[in-house]
Amino acid sequence: MPRYAPTLSVRDARAQYFQVNNFGDGGYNSKWVKVQAGPLPIYFPNIKARVRAVKLHDIHHILTEYDTSLTGEAEIAAWEIASGCKSYYAAWQLNLGALAMGELFAPRRVYAAFIRGRHSLNLYSRVFEESLLDVEVGTLRRQLKLDQSLPSANVRDRLSFCLWSVIAMSLMLTQLLIACALVAGLVLLIRAARLSA
Repeated sequence: MPRYAPTLSVRDARAQYFQVNNFGDGGYNSKWVKVQAGPLPIYFPNIKARVRAVKLHDIHHILTEYDTSLTGEAEIAAWEIASGCKSYYAAWQLNLGALAMGELFAPRRVYAAFIRGRHSLNLYSRVFEESLLDVEVGTLRRQLKLDQSLPSANVRDRLSFCLWSVIAMSLMLTQLLIACALVAGLVLLIRAARLSA
């Protein structure tokens, strides 16, 4: 049985989604975003580009039924990448990181979500409007082809998954190398300061 009934309005489903996940009012007006990565809280600025994307991303969670656990976020990232993030650059950036992480701890689920995305649509082809909240969940699922069973992957699906996996892993490794270089540079600066003192 779906968590979000097809007859619910997106507005009511979103309110339920916010409540179940302890998201308050969604945090669209907050200055900072807190993401819990296991026991580690990560904070980053809630920039306009992220807010623009996350208003649709939250609705995607409702329509796809992917939860907000680390695995669920990796699944929705794979689905959004496969169905296309269009001009939502913050979505591309955040999703590529989640895809790379998901491939490490839930590769089969991430792959299935990617294939589902290759054969469905998403809301990133439009701009969020309040009127979207008045549509029934089932209606949007039908419009986005989410009411269909998971198709078998074809060669193009597999190649696309491989390409996006390489891009996501490369981006993650690049970010990791930059972080390590920054930490190493900081350590060297501290040591140099101590030696000159």
